[in-house]
Formats: sequence, C-alpha cells, structure tokens
Amino acid sequence: MPSLFIDGAAGTTGLEIAERMAGRDEFRLITLSDADRKSVSARAAAIQDADFVILCLPDAASREAVALGEGAPTRFIDASSAHRVADGWTYGFAELRLGQRAAIRDARAVSNPGCYPTGFLALVAPLVAETLLPADHGFIVNAVSGYSGGGKELIARMQVDAPDIGFRAYGLNLEHKHLPEMQVHAGLSRSPLFAPAVVRAFRGMLVDVPLFLDPELGFADATALHEALADHYAGEALVSVAAMGTAPGELLLSEGDAPTDRLALYVLPSADGSQVRLIAMLDNLGKGASGAAVQNLNIMAGLDELAGLRA
Repeated sequence: MPSLFIDGAAGTTGLEIAERMAGRDEFRLITLSDADRKSVSARAAAIQDADFVILCLPDAASREAVALGEGAPTRFIDASSAHRVADGWTYGFAELRLGQRAAIRDARAVSNPGCYPTGFLALVAPLVAETLLPADHGFIVNAVSGYSGGGKELIARMQVDAPDIGFRAYGLNLEHKHLPEMQVHAGLSRSPLFAPAVVRAFRGMLVDVPLFLDPELGFADATALHEALADHYAGEALVSVAAMGTAPGELLLSEGDAPTDRLALYVLPSADGSQVRLIAMLDNLGKGASGAAVQNLNIMAGLDELAGLRA
C-alpha cells in the first residue's frame, strides 16, 4: 500500500485534502504530532518514508521540504507557487492540454496550479493554442475569490477582526505571484494585467476575461471560441462549458456556497458579437487547490481520477 504524507496538514489546504482522503483505504497516511510538525528531522523522516508527499506550505518552506527528500524516491505534489514554472516540475492541470494526464502520471514532481490561474488558463490556453486568440494580446483578468484563499490569517481578519469588510481589492501594484504561471502555461508573449479581489464569501471564485473580438487583430468570433472550448473539454468529468444562448442573468458567490471540485466555463458574447466575456467559476479550495491536489495524487497513483472528489 503506498504511503502519503501531507506536509502542512494543519493549514486550510491541508485540512481540505485530509477531508477528501477520509475513509479512503488506498494509502497509508503518515501523520506527525503537533510538536513533530515543527521538527525538521521528523518531517525529513516522514518525507523520505512516504511514497507521495503533498506540500501545503509557503513557497520557501516547500523548497526546503523538497530538499529534505533528496535521494529518496518520494514523489511530490506542491500546492504552493514555488515550482509552477520551474524546470523538472510537471504542471498539474490534467485537462489543460493533450498529454498532460500522462505527464502527471509519470512525473516525480507535480506543481499544483494556482486558484486564479486555473480559471484563466482553462479559458485562454486552449484558445491561444488553436490560434483563436493572439498570444501577444494584453489580456485583462478581473477575478474575485472567497476569503479562504488567504489562509488562516485572512479568514480570521474577515470573520473576527474586520467583519464589516465586503470587498477587498489587492495586488494594486500589478504584481502577483500567479502571473508567471498564467503567462507561461497560456503560451503568452506578455504578462496579463491581473486585478484580483476578495469578497465576503468563504469559498468560491469567479475569473472574468473580457475581450473585444477584432478579427484584424487575430481574434476569432464568439461561436468559434465556444466551440473550441466545448470540444477541448468534451468528456471531462470536472470541467463543463455552458451552452451558447444559455447566459445566466447573473453569476453569484455567496457565503453558503457548497464545496465542489468542478470548474464551469462560460462564453458570453454581446448581442452584436463584437465583445465577449470568458468566465470561469470554481471553488478556490476545490479545483483551485485541494481538489486538484487529490486529483493529481489519484493520477500519479494510477487510481480512479475522481476518487475522493466532490464531482
């Protein structure tokens, strides 16, 4: 039976992964006491003993944890942003492109996608690859997330310290750790302009990419964009593309949204077809973090890809 160690199991992502692994008997779970979780030697022993390690740590700590496993055959899934564009790491978005599942299955080191990039890449990467959107376009990405994406510190702020905050725009200097993976894995020649915000909902995420569809600048029409996305994700259990002509009157995030590991995509054109909004909705803790980690673990271990997921 393969063994699994979650390094950082007490954090938001780690706890969500543990919930998805509860009751599963395909793995022997390696756990540490509260004291040993802070012991480098205890963590090193657990990492080297495990067949699989999921890292739910800050970036620097994730790099240190990988070093602790040097020389061991341990296979890693890193939920931090430390290795998302690093050499030797496979990007853990199984549905992103043809062959990605096989690459994840065979990889020693898999980097879990970021939550916002999951939505952006799901919308844009297949369309750029098919030359339906220009790779040199300056994409604008408006996105809102539930506050759980900020971890325990932001959860405490929103729930206890400042419960009157309804909307928190951040990254106002136009720098964000997700930008490199958004550019690299979408195949873009320039970085997107990314405008993230947090709203008063515990979980959930909406990623919105508005576009002017100018054919002279290399943009396909909305119907072609929708058909390409629908074809790309046809048969995928976790990613859906809403039918054209079924545009909702509104898309909502609410405090009581249920956990999910699904990702829903929308292509919403203007009446005259000159503009479109590409929108992704997901659970930032699901397909945007813990659900993706468990999906990658299942693939790497040769198990049912949906085992433990909220599909």
